[in-house]
Amino acid sequence: MLTVCLLLLTFVVGVLGSIILRSHRNNQNYWRKKGLISYVKPIPVFGNFYSIMFRKESMADYITQVYNLFPSAKYTGILQFNIPTLVIRDPELIKDICVKNFDNFPDHKNFIPEDADPLFGRMVFFLTGSKWREMRQTLTPSFTGSKMKFLFELISKCSRDFVEYYLDHPNEANSVDMKETSTRYATDVIATTAFGITVNSLKDRNNEFYLRGTEAVDINGVIRNIKIMALATFTTFMKLIGEPIMSRSTTRFFKRIIQETIKIRNEKNIVRPDMIHLLMKASNNENGAKMSIDDIAAQGFIFFLGGFSSSSTVLASVIHELAVNSEIQEKLRTEVDNFTKQEGEISYDTLFKMKYLDMIMSETLRKYPPNGIMDRVCVKSFTLPKSTPDSKEFETDLETVIWLPIYALHHDPKYFPDPEKFDPERFSDENKDKINPYAYIPFGLGPRKCIGDRFALMEIKILIVHLLQNFVLEREERTKHPIEFERSFLIIPDGEMWVKFKKRGN
Repeated sequence: MLTVCLLLLTFVVGVLGSIILRSHRNNQNYWRKKGLISYVKPIPVFGNFYSIMFRKESMADYITQVYNLFPSAKYTGILQFNIPTLVIRDPELIKDICVKNFDNFPDHKNFIPEDADPLFGRMVFFLTGSKWREMRQTLTPSFTGSKMKFLFELISKCSRDFVEYYLDHPNEANSVDMKETSTRYATDVIATTAFGITVNSLKDRNNEFYLRGTEAVDINGVIRNIKIMALATFTTFMKLIGEPIMSRSTTRFFKRIIQETIKIRNEKNIVRPDMIHLLMKASNNENGAKMSIDDIAAQGFIFFLGGFSSSSTVLASVIHELAVNSEIQEKLRTEVDNFTKQEGEISYDTLFKMKYLDMIMSETLRKYPPNGIMDRVCVKSFTLPKSTPDSKEFETDLETVIWLPIYALHHDPKYFPDPEKFDPERFSDENKDKINPYAYIPFGLGPRKCIGDRFALMEIKILIVHLLQNFVLEREERTKHPIEFERSFLIIPDGEMWVKFKKRGN
């Protein structure tokens, strides 16, 4: 029996290897056959993705290298394994693709079919076509300014709890790893706003919500990567065995929270100012898509992922920059003190009146964008202008992937002089009109722009204000500057991010 199994395995591996190699040979000369001059020569099987796949370099370094290979080109061709991908360097072309001709490039590349995973597959980020449009239309009213005011008090409570913890634990305040601590704050915010439960992850460090969340966002784990590749390659088999990307227990945990919360609220007519209430209300709107429990859980979960990973990284980065730039921090503290002395406790309206705070957030998002790249997929053939003067126009095939090289654009001296310098004055009233709006796209662009940007900015700004009211942020002896990034697909600082919270004098 063992011999038969080994023979079968050998046969399957051989067939798959043959398919992969044949596919690679077909794509090896893809760009040359299409007449594109500005492309990166691929290697067998991996295309141009070897260094990312095997963590030889960070996404920040990788996309910057590709971006700089052909400085006079409007776009550069690479292969994600065997997937043709165009890295768009020209801001005007980015506008054409993402705004003017959005209908040609409306979707993200979806490696996870909707019916293959009960949470990941139903997230609005991964939905395509009419299903995405319906879900986006349903969700959009939940993210207006008035709805953010609705959530403000819940987030402010998390922020006050965070600050009070460090006021009560001065020894811990002397050495704070913001990379880890910011994820705890983000966990508390998403738990209360998107899942309707209250946790304090600094006091209860091993609460189930935080532990499940840590498992959920571990995209660098070997098993997780194998599952994602298997779902993309052997979709039918993975659907048959019902294996989700996260562990089954974690998937059940998040679904159960949503299920029980909705059931209790419907039975007892409970209204709580949080995302579940907004989603339930949006789902019942006759102009929106009817959402199942899985749909609501999936939308709640995507904000968990965004908060746990992207928002927490931006939060850690802005606190790091304030700690190493004392003059900028002091200028911001003056603004915070002026507003809070006039109006007392910070309010939603006051928060968004703080111009210097907004400048600092904009500069943080430039230097440390939540995503190094953002993608689009061609669904209707489109003719791109010449990439270089000596090339010809390029017609995109269906399923061609477009990459917006956000990190590289944000660090291009052509658009942002001295790009490694943290300089909030770039975004002052006097200077911000000089910035090319299509070279600064931290949340993406066009109809597919991140729906939760206002929410993310609010949760970060609230905590910054409460921290500066109570502490001076300082370097700790282990503070590393400049920040380096993990060798992974995401823009994540490498190692700990140590700072000190020094209590302010009266």
